[in-house]
Amino acid sequence: MLNILWVLMIAGGILFASFHGTMGKLTEVFISSSTEAVNLCIFMLGVIGVWNGMMEIAVKSGLMKRVSRAMYPFIHWLFPDIPLQHKANEYIAANMAANILGLGWAATPAGLKAMKELKKLENTYEASDMMCAFLVLNISSLQLIPINMIAYRSQYGSVNPTAVVLPAILATMISTLAGILFIKGMEFIRYNGRNKKKRRRLQ
Repeated sequence: MLNILWVLMIAGGILFASFHGTMGKLTEVFISSSTEAVNLCIFMLGVIGVWNGMMEIAVKSGLMKRVSRAMYPFIHWLFPDIPLQHKANEYIAANMAANILGLGWAATPAGLKAMKELKKLENTYEASDMMCAFLVLNISSLQLIPINMIAYRSQYGSVNPTAVVLPAILATMISTLAGILFIKGMEFIRYNGRNKKKRRRLQ
């Protein structure tokens, strides 16, 4: 659907330019935008490389295992069915840490590994309750340092690239809180539903 939308937007722009005799300007915009996109990709490649490298060092050095243990009470509260020493805990912790730092590209690999471990844990081909809960938490993604946005603003000449930090913290705190409330609310509903079924069976 998104691909169709993009095609319609591009086709609409070309038709509009052809009817108004501004095809020359449209060509200039295509060329300048392409150049700008390449420059932005090169700029972000350095940022991505540095932070991905730091995350890899954290994993290899065992730091993420320590982070996982420190975050375990919170992770266990959100996902009470995951065993203490299970690999999913480490991957969830790595995903959360990367999201907190605003490193969406570094959070994705850890998130995919966490999903695989949760799938193995529940031995199901469908999305389990824990997988759905983790997805909600991952999407809400609390960010204390929105590195992506700071890098973009710096690239485009912002006078104060870090001005977005406080609004980003407030917005993602609200979204994360909403995600957690949703997860625990659904858990409460499921728990009550199971208890009702057990009572009916006993009766």
